Amino acid sequence: MATQENSGTSPQRWDDRYRHSDFAYGRTPNLFFREQLEKLNPGTILMPADGEGRNGVFAARRGWRVTSFDLSTEGKTKALQLAEECAVTLQYHVGDFEKLSFDPETFDAIGLIYAHFAAGKKQPFHKKLDTYLKPGGIVIFEAFSKQHIHFNTPGTQVGGPKEIDMLYSIEEIQTDFTNYDVLLLTETQIELNEGKYHIGQGSVVRFVGRKQH
Repeated sequence: MATQENSGTSPQRWDDRYRHSDFAYGRTPNLFFREQLEKLNPGTILMPADGEGRNGVFAARRGWRVTSFDLSTEGKTKALQLAEECAVTLQYHVGDFEKLSFDPETFDAIGLIYAHFAAGKKQPFHKKLDTYLKPGGIVIFEAFSKQHIHFNTPGTQVGGPKEIDMLYSIEEIQTDFTNYDVLLLTETQIELNEGKYHIGQGSVVRFVGRKQH
């Protein structure tokens, strides 16, 4: 979805990226997501901006009941292909988050992995997602930080938005997730090796929070 590895909001852009036979960001899960999910008991998980499904499929393989969504129909096709190869199932919806809705307090966890949006949409998106999470539920978040603008330069393949307002700060996460016990919140430099669009050094914000009530 709008970045999920998406720095733009056009479904056509992401359909174009995902329609090729190779997986744009690889078939294996994001390392931080994998590390954090393995600490939790399986339940229900919502995967916004799940793209080609590498993270949603991993969660399903761990025994989670997965609901994914994204802007891209091509992303859904690839995600369901990957799920079939791995003998798991996903519920996968296509559409803009503003037009999708789920029952309140439905999910035990939410995985937000490189879900970048225009500045004015980030906080409403996070607040809406909060209503879908059960009290005691967990958010696992990794996305490019505002410092990443210095890494995403011509000639690099690390990817991410080029508009600084689409990038994240620790302060934004603190503001958007006030009703959470912070289990982890940090900004750090990492080396990415995810498919062909996340390769190289970048700067990310990582957050794990537990919803209080």
